[in-house]
Amino acid sequence: MKQTKTGSAVSAALLSMVCVQGGASLAKKLFPIVGATGTTSLRIGLSAILLNLINRPKISKFTKKQWLYCFYYGGSIALMNMIFYLAIQRIPLGLGVTIEFVGPLFLALALSRKLLDIIWALLACIGILLIVPWTTNDIDLIGLGLAFTAGIFWACYILMGSKVSKEMNTNDAVSVGLIFATFIVVPVGIYSGGLVNLTWTSAGIGLLVAILSSALPFSLDLLALKKLPANTFSILTSLQPAFAALSGLLFLKEQLSLLQWISIACVVGASIGTTIFSKK
Repeated sequence: MKQTKTGSAVSAALLSMVCVQGGASLAKKLFPIVGATGTTSLRIGLSAILLNLINRPKISKFTKKQWLYCFYYGGSIALMNMIFYLAIQRIPLGLGVTIEFVGPLFLALALSRKLLDIIWALLACIGILLIVPWTTNDIDLIGLGLAFTAGIFWACYILMGSKVSKEMNTNDAVSVGLIFATFIVVPVGIYSGGLVNLTWTSAGIGLLVAILSSALPFSLDLLALKKLPANTFSILTSLQPAFAALSGLLFLKEQLSLLQWISIACVVGASIGTTIFSKK
């Protein structure tokens, strides 16, 4: 029974990653039209409307603690996504996700209590160090810095997701968390001016991005976090760079070097290792 629960949690996490990186490739195509912050506003705002209409969270029964958890959870969603979109506006998607993974990696190391967990986290760390183009002047340092900052909020998202998933109903948590996230990102998107260029076509793409990158993955992540320890989930997310690199290659024609593909193999190996050998 325990293996079945772990398997379903891993499946939920994997499906979440496929959705979010496919959505990121679509989102990047919106950047020239509405900008990174405008795209974030569409993604978060539309997913908040969609999930609240579907889930109809029972907010009258929320405790003060649950409201606070939803606020922190929503804040981490907003900042993680907005800063990450600003990063991949400047650097390739695969590179951005790999640098962003520094946040979950350090979280996994901090929460690890077994030597094997630390080994997997260090393997992922090697992969991250390999993918950074240390010797080239072509890379956008601001983009790298933004990706690293987004990684900090990714770690916060995992921590708060773990707490909120154990404190309340998953659907309620995601729905209300996205409302708080909307209050943060939409004013920024309006101020940036990108949303004035919105068309029916770009709004349709934005809705698809909202479903793929927010509505589905955030719900799936909370389902996974109900059954997986936060450190195991953190290392499991090291598959994100591989999905991002493949998505960037297939949909955006973004090329990576052989060394960068080797680095992705390292973080994928870490993810597979922690999934196979982790024990609840």
